[in-house]
Amino acid sequence: MVDAVSAAPHFAGPSKAVRVLRGPATIRLRAGEVFAAACAGRTAHFSVDLGKLEIAADRTVAAIRADYPTLEIPYHSRWRHFDAGGVDRWARLAARLPDDKLERARVGVDLAVASVLLDAGAGPEWRYRTPDGIYARSEGLAVASVDLFSAGVFSADPKAPLRADAAALQRFDAAALARGFQVSAENPLVGLEGRAGLLRNLGLAIAARPDLFGPSPRVGNLVDRLLFDAKDGTLPAARILALLLDGFADAWPARRVVDGVNVGDVGVHPAATDGLVPFHKLSQWLSYSLLEPLEALGLRIVDLDALTGLPEYRNGGLFLDTGVLALKDPSAAARTHDATSELVVEWRALTVVLLDRVADLVRAKLGLAAADFPLAKVLQGGTWTAGRRIAAELRAGGPPPLAVASDGTIF
Repeated sequence: MVDAVSAAPHFAGPSKAVRVLRGPATIRLRAGEVFAAACAGRTAHFSVDLGKLEIAADRTVAAIRADYPTLEIPYHSRWRHFDAGGVDRWARLAARLPDDKLERARVGVDLAVASVLLDAGAGPEWRYRTPDGIYARSEGLAVASVDLFSAGVFSADPKAPLRADAAALQRFDAAALARGFQVSAENPLVGLEGRAGLLRNLGLAIAARPDLFGPSPRVGNLVDRLLFDAKDGTLPAARILALLLDGFADAWPARRVVDGVNVGDVGVHPAATDGLVPFHKLSQWLSYSLLEPLEALGLRIVDLDALTGLPEYRNGGLFLDTGVLALKDPSAAARTHDATSELVVEWRALTVVLLDRVADLVRAKLGLAAADFPLAKVLQGGTWTAGRRIAAELRAGGPPPLAVASDGTIF
């Protein structure tokens, strides 16, 4: 399969402007510009009180010590949610696979990608019911996606149901998603059509890129391309993100096009260079979620902290709920905001910078070096959990401090 992928037709690379917007270094740089402006009082929506960052760090440390007393923390990834309720759902799937490490890695990538693209905020009312329990939010979406995957919904080959291929993805629709996710008028799911459309677009995107996904396009064939790109079994984390942003570019809604290329999760804010702030939240969440199947195959993934923290409502909520960030217009907390609005872009940019800063404080408090405790573990241990827990303390049902209208393709 490596030869098939590497021998596929050559595709012209993106322009320099597109490469810049796709780079994780640019995410930090542009977010830093917004952060500097906010600290100087030159942004419209948030003030910053770094004196309260210790509160966020202490909350994060408390969550880590409660959940991981030995400090043996896995990566922040979709795989954590697959075990919701203490059920090892991957083991159930793996028992149906041949004893082939490469194929297991491909299936793991198939599953992770499909699940992450279905992972945007579920809304407060939706629940997924199984014999194992009732699940909501991210855990519910993960369990439901595993069940869909297990049923072969993402495969066009009945003899190989455990895969996500272009043919099946292209015909996936909101009705199939609603059935699989138990959606009804009494059990509404936010962004139903957006999620289904994202998977259809994914099918189209991978079909157009045999250089990355093989002549019989399948998401999991990305493993073969990553093996081809690895040097002596070593692969930089940023390379995973680069391939995902390249290969999946046309899967995302075309909110912003640069040099004819859909650049995906890029926000607009006047404090940033060119007015553009890239985030690539779902693509980075996906990059983190591919680490485990790739490492199980024997690849060594390095430079994890080249990737950024994830600017979503749990991490961002931690900083609002601890007072590190404050709305300049408190009434904004009572309104629902578009995910691409300047207020939300500002919140997300500040979150990127604050996650790096709180990670340094957390490492110091735990006596751990960055090499041993990368951001992917700080998030898991971590800021995401601390954000969820403080939200539950402050608001019935634990919603985030800001309501964001989601179409299922950003958060």
